[in-house]
Amino acid sequence: MSSEVGPVRRALGRTWLKVFGWKAVGPLPEGVPKAVFVAAPHTSNWDGPHMIAIAWTLGVPLHWMGKKELFRFPFERFLKSVGGVSVDRSRPEGVVEDIARAFAAERTMYLAIAPSGSRRGKGHVKSGFYRIAQQAGVPIVLGFLDYEKRQGGCGPVVVPTGNLSADMEHLRAFYATVVARHPERVPPMRVREEAGGPADAAG
Repeated sequence: MSSEVGPVRRALGRTWLKVFGWKAVGPLPEGVPKAVFVAAPHTSNWDGPHMIAIAWTLGVPLHWMGKKELFRFPFERFLKSVGGVSVDRSRPEGVVEDIARAFAAERTMYLAIAPSGSRRGKGHVKSGFYRIAQQAGVPIVLGFLDYEKRQGGCGPVVVPTGNLSADMEHLRAFYATVVARHPERVPPMRVREEAGGPADAAG
């Protein structure tokens, strides 16, 4: 699996940002070779390309989850080379374990997860990103895209403590000032477990 961002991708990222008038800010946190990378807020199809361009510009080894059916010959090698991580979505309860094993096998890995789960959001965000970070023993980097400032990158690092509500307060405080492309689609930065509900599927 690719865990390095080479000069070609960095150049492509910088070119994309220049064309669209965006700026990458950060930088990549020091001493954090592996992390769950929160991709938020997610309200538009443009979020993905902008986030990838920013990640490449900053040298972030961004990875993403894909259902295992995609990772077959002749596509498997290519998908893994661009950061794909195979998960079995027919077993939602096993996704966290699949990703934890993938983290253990890599020297550097930033796994991008959008807690909203979709571009239109809902009444809460999914807690899968948090449970994956706990299981894998990695911190959470708060990635962001601010359409008002036309910039994105790496925000604070949150180390899961097991106190979900307290840790989520860090996310709520940070993302409260980040402006999405479609602010009306942004769900509250609150997971169902905080209200006593069941956990969402991871992914």
